Amino acid sequence: MSTSGDRGGIGETVELRLEVVVIPVSEVDRSKAFYARLGWRLDADFSFDNGFRIVQFTPPGSACSIQFGTKITSGEPGGAQVLYLIVSDIEAAREELAGLGVEISEVFNAGTPGAQFQPEGTAGRVPGAAPAHASYSSFATLRDPDGNGWLLQEISTRLPGRVDGADTAYATTADLAAALRRAEHAHGEHEARTGQRDENWPDWYAAYMVAERAGGQLPV
Repeated sequence: MSTSGDRGGIGETVELRLEVVVIPVSEVDRSKAFYARLGWRLDADFSFDNGFRIVQFTPPGSACSIQFGTKITSGEPGGAQVLYLIVSDIEAAREELAGLGVEISEVFNAGTPGAQFQPEGTAGRVPGAAPAHASYSSFATLRDPDGNGWLLQEISTRLPGRVDGADTAYATTADLAAALRRAEHAHGEHEARTGQRDENWPDWYAAYMVAERAGGQLPV
């Protein structure tokens, strides 16, 4: 007989997928207008006779959504901070959001550890993207009308184990195009080292993009 902790010797772990984060807001319609302006997908807006209302949005390419409304949380409006938004091109993402009329910081990198978590204007934020656009190192910040804080972080090459090696999908055409450009640049260096044209460049591109996505060993 097996116990609740014994999965019959299979050794599997129950999947626990983080799919929704609740953020506290003061004016539901104002927040709804703000996140709609960002271009996020409106999944639901349900109201009930007892005053309960729930609104859900999902950022483009995200597997996780946000919810807000009335009678949904006891948190103080603006209490949700450092909510990550991962992008493959920090400058393009910032430009797009600024073009939508969103107040967003300039792109910066952390000159001192943890500077990305400090308020805008704090010493330690170095203007501009990180040297060579080092993955995990370039940021921008924005806030919704209540002050809930979002942190944009540029990631191109993942740390090992962060993403399943079988997961090679790209959320947007822009992400795929950026990955192809990085592979093209790396492949150019590869051909310069070998001194000859690589006839199997599609295979090399594919290997590079999969390894980069999953944090594996990049081909040289």
